[in-house]
Amino acid sequence: MSKKIAFIGAGSVGFTRGLVADIISYPAFEDVTIALMDISKERLEMAKKSVERIVQHFNKPVKIIATTSRKEALRGADGVLITILAGGVQVWRHDIEIPKKYGVDINVGDTRGVSGVFRALRTIPVMLDICKDIECYCPNAIVLNYTNPMAMLCRAMQAEFPKLKISGLCHSVQGTARELAKMINAPFNEITYLCAGINHQAWYLNYEWKGKDAYPLLRKAVEEKKNYMADVVRIEMFRHLGYYVTESAGHNSEYVPWFRKRPDLIKKYCVGTGWNPGAYAMILKMYLAREKRVNGIPLWKKEVIEWIKSDKVAKLGGRMEYAANIFNAVFGDNNIFEFNGNVRNFTLIDNLPYGCCVEVPVEASKNGLRPVHVGKLPDHLALLNNISARCEELAVEGAISGNPNMVYQAVYFDPLTSAVLSLKEINEMVYDLFMASKAYLPQFKKYRLKY
Repeated sequence: MSKKIAFIGAGSVGFTRGLVADIISYPAFEDVTIALMDISKERLEMAKKSVERIVQHFNKPVKIIATTSRKEALRGADGVLITILAGGVQVWRHDIEIPKKYGVDINVGDTRGVSGVFRALRTIPVMLDICKDIECYCPNAIVLNYTNPMAMLCRAMQAEFPKLKISGLCHSVQGTARELAKMINAPFNEITYLCAGINHQAWYLNYEWKGKDAYPLLRKAVEEKKNYMADVVRIEMFRHLGYYVTESAGHNSEYVPWFRKRPDLIKKYCVGTGWNPGAYAMILKMYLAREKRVNGIPLWKKEVIEWIKSDKVAKLGGRMEYAANIFNAVFGDNNIFEFNGNVRNFTLIDNLPYGCCVEVPVEASKNGLRPVHVGKLPDHLALLNNISARCEELAVEGAISGNPNMVYQAVYFDPLTSAVLSLKEINEMVYDLFMASKAYLPQFKKYRLKY
């Protein structure tokens, strides 16, 4: 029976077209209905034309729906993919630029810390509205979230809508696993691993090549200058903590107190040859550059139009993203597919907060999604994860209840922010951020914490 996959936030064009190419590569989805939904008609049009280009190129009997109506897109969907940005880049920039005025230097600012918290505050109400529609129009759908801040959004959705089948997906686990394989010159198909923790700060508890521990090889490889300079922050963490962490060096430099609290440390550690060493506002600058107009057309749109007209078509399948594999395991060949997903911690990691959002192995099959019990993390890794997880718990509760006190408290204990600022300075910064995002925070009736 033909399936329907809904894309909520389909205007993330590059991401959408890649996921579509992955999905239609499976026999189970050759005649799938792809429902594209976005609030931007301009972006929706570009997404539709891009997907049409892929479908025509591979001659698949795929039905394409493009709509600004979330209900229309979701009605009867078997799978839902969420890739939204609440408020847009001109709002998100405040999350990066206001902390900088206070001395908190942010690299990406979409996951946790003060920037991630305010992105979550704006996004959680929208995600909960999406879940309400899913509950009404496709309650049995497999819901896969790609939107950041991953942990806080998944925690909010899964808490408020526990009957929905929701998991959050990130490419950092499989992406880093491939990078490590290259570092030790191992074919990736001979690598196995166990990875668990929290999103963007999960740990390779086991990393093996042909069934043998590959950590001794990694310890040797990171001493080579070319490898060290490609991943300075994470290799420093590996040297001192003993386990390799997921996500890029620049991202990780934001989540800990060791690398970004002084200009001299940023200059020393947030450098290198990797794709994201840790420069200030790296992703924000990329987004702003793509909004610049060339002959009246935004650069992002010009690039999409050129891609549609060119002979460059997304290859059919084979990418690192998990979504198509998960849908195939549930609706297609029904073989078990294991991936790292973001789910609530109900006896999955023993020494992280019960009910917080963790990133653990999850099995997808015809029976749905089943998280795997991991056990205990090494104590020192759990200590680091606990700080961020508990800050995220406060932020989520504050976002849902509209309690500003919890938001202030979440930022007070953030590792980077607390390493740079006093309590009073944090208080003033958080208030400024509330004012900048006020129009997107209907759940809050007051914004100032009394102290």
